[in-house]
Amino acid sequence: MADDRDLLPSGQPVRLLDETGSPVDGAALPFPDRERLLAAYTSLVIGRRVNDQASALVRQGRLAVYPSSHGQEACQTGAAMALAEGDWLFPTYRDTAAVVARGVDPVQVLTLLKGDWHSGYDPYAHRVAPQATPLATQLLHAVGVAHAARLRGEDTVVMALCGDGATSEGDFHEALNFAAVFRAPVVFFVQNNEYAISVPLARQTAAPSLAHKGVGYGVNAERVDGNDTPAVLAVLDRAVAAARAGEGPRLVEAHTYRMQAHTNADDATRYRAQEEVDPWEARDPLLRMEAYLTRKRVLTKARKARIAEDAEAVAAAMREGVARDTDPEPAELFAHVFAAPTPQLDEQAAFLADELSREGN
Repeated sequence: MADDRDLLPSGQPVRLLDETGSPVDGAALPFPDRERLLAAYTSLVIGRRVNDQASALVRQGRLAVYPSSHGQEACQTGAAMALAEGDWLFPTYRDTAAVVARGVDPVQVLTLLKGDWHSGYDPYAHRVAPQATPLATQLLHAVGVAHAARLRGEDTVVMALCGDGATSEGDFHEALNFAAVFRAPVVFFVQNNEYAISVPLARQTAAPSLAHKGVGYGVNAERVDGNDTPAVLAVLDRAVAAARAGEGPRLVEAHTYRMQAHTNADDATRYRAQEEVDPWEARDPLLRMEAYLTRKRVLTKARKARIAEDAEAVAAAMREGVARDTDPEPAELFAHVFAAPTPQLDEQAAFLADELSREGN
């Protein structure tokens, strides 16, 4: 059994960069190499553009809803980049940028949010599970995939994403307990953005931190500045390596902030003041990473311009793809509910087919 002193997270979130993009003194972990950080910066820029373009598409009536992760892109990028090709990502509804960073076409990612009946992409193609709207339910699925992989002797790690609100759900605790007991190779990555819709963190938990919740289940945990891209990468790299080495699950809490409203249907001004939001502008993960790479002369003006052009190309493809109307096929409602349709499904499908045929006459 693990010593409880080994389970406790650090007293303060791990940081490698301060708010100005300067390296902190006495950093606990080594910096990722510069080429990897440049790739991370590219992902940050694209993730930010995806968030902003998707929000614009909502205002244009092309998307039904969009939960933006604007300001949380370091977490999104880190989650995707810490995984190997054969690993699995289990995202939430707010993790579109992470799914895109994993290589999924943004237009396919937005299919569900457009109001279609399916997740929009093949989960097996990129090893990305469908984005989960119910809080914490995907964590149990993630543990199941990880446990199955371990039983088969596969070298697979599962990254299970959730927010602070999900840690109040029973599924979160069940997932941690099962993963710990069976040493499933899962990294539980909690993006603590301070709010569960309108409920602030102080009204959600009395624990010293969300990472401390791992102690009760024998899960090693760590805290990280979620707006510090190098720190997120370093902490997640270490957690993934430990899970892959058979050391059991890991819990990582990233301290970040939801800069925008919960979704387009939310009015954040009803429960938080702008004075609370303003200080987080200075902690923007994109600007922090940009300042560091510029200072190190890794990010030149020409390279920055090329990355911005690439992000605009992604946004243009999103506009074109989401705006493209598709003709619905009603029979698809019944095609993928069960491997073998039930008598009830067959009856419903026949009823719908009859109704549609009458409309055509």
